[in-house]
Amino acid sequence: MGLFKKISGQMPQMPTTPPQPPPGTIGVQGAGTVDPALFGGPSTQPLAVDDPMLAPIAGVSLERYAQITKAAANRGVTDEAGVCAVAETMGVTADAYRQAMQGWNDRMKQSMVVGQQFNRTYMAS
Repeated sequence: MGLFKKISGQMPQMPTTPPQPPPGTIGVQGAGTVDPALFGGPSTQPLAVDDPMLAPIAGVSLERYAQITKAAANRGVTDEAGVCAVAETMGVTADAYRQAMQGWNDRMKQSMVVGQQFNRTYMAS
């Protein structure tokens, strides 16, 4: 037996697929085995469905934020004032939308789960 076969036989095996999130949580689809948060990126750790990271901001849920954003994009709106006007037509005040926009973007920078949940709703809207 060659040296490399001996060494490789003694090394711990890395999982070939990432672990699945525990029941009652939302995980990141396609996440690798290393959490980018270790290097300053957004975390891939699963979130419980009632995690504060998924709680509404200024009364605007992540799903509602994605729907408003998609509606604005479908109308060709490219500026904040225009998106706030769209939000108002959908029952969300401009101030609440601004707070939600800042808060949800901050949370997406912290957690890939939040970003993927936003993307799912945005694409389905």
